[in-house]
Formats: sequence, C-alpha cells, structure tokens
Amino acid sequence: MGDAGLVVVGLAVAVGLVGVVVPVLPGTLLIALGLLVWALATGGAAWAFFAGAVALLVAGQVAMYLLPGRRMARAGIPRSSLLLGGLLGVVGFFVVPVLGLPLGFVLGVFLAQLPRGSAAPGRAAGAWRSTVVALKGVGLSVAIEMGAGVLAAATWVVGALVLR
Repeated sequence: MGDAGLVVVGLAVAVGLVGVVVPVLPGTLLIALGLLVWALATGGAAWAFFAGAVALLVAGQVAMYLLPGRRMARAGIPRSSLLLGGLLGVVGFFVVPVLGLPLGFVLGVFLAQLPRGSAAPGRAAGAWRSTVVALKGVGLSVAIEMGAGVLAAATWVVGALVLR
C-alpha cells in the first residue's frame, strides 16, 4: 500500500475515533473497516496486526457494556430507566442538534427514577443521584471504547511501520 492509501486508512481510523465520542458516526466499525482495507491491500503479516486490532476492538465492545452495566445495577438503576433515557436521547438528538442526545438521556433517566423515590421531597434528590450514576456509566463506556480504539489504532501504526 502506498502513502496515499495509508493516509486514507489513517483518516478512516481518525474519523472512527471521533465517532466514538460523536454518536452520529459508527466509530468502532469505521476503525475496523479502515484496518480491513489496509490488511486487504497489504496482505501477509498485515492480517496478524488486523486480527490483534480487531480483538482489541471486540474486547472494548464487550467491556463497554458489561462494566458500566454492572455498576448501574449495583446502584439500583433498572434497565427500564436506561431504556427510557436512551429513547428520550434519540428524540432529543433530532429535536436539539448535538446537545439533544445527552440532554434527552439525562431527562429520561431522571423521569424514570423520579417515581422510585420513597418520600416526596427526597424523590428528586434520589432520582438525580441515580441520573449521575447513569451518566458516570455512560462516561466510563465511552472511555473504554475510546481506549480500545486508540489501542487498535496504535496496533495499526506499528504494523504499518513494521511492514513498510
């Protein structure tokens, strides 16, 4: 693969890393597809680097769902609250561009947790605590996915340098 091809693959990986944070782009998928193109064009030992990078991406995907999910379950946040948060996040994404997704998620989790409080004055405080735990879980999930994406990108860079 020539320099122009490496630049295109590098751009795909960079856009994929941005896609981890920006929910419009399928970040991990873009990284994997860019590395697949590189492995197809380069051949040989590039497949070993591709396999390693994809293993990192898959491990990141598994961890990004398991670890925050367990933390939220221990905090007593049911999946239904997260589902409502996700649904309102999607609606918010279309109603308020860019900021609508996180705002909708926060509002959805808060509203779902509000009736679960024990006493009327403490309901809002309890719902807000649950919302903060859910937000921390989402942040952890993004951090895990970003870490896996960066490690996969680093694997590709090493492979591209070694096989040059």
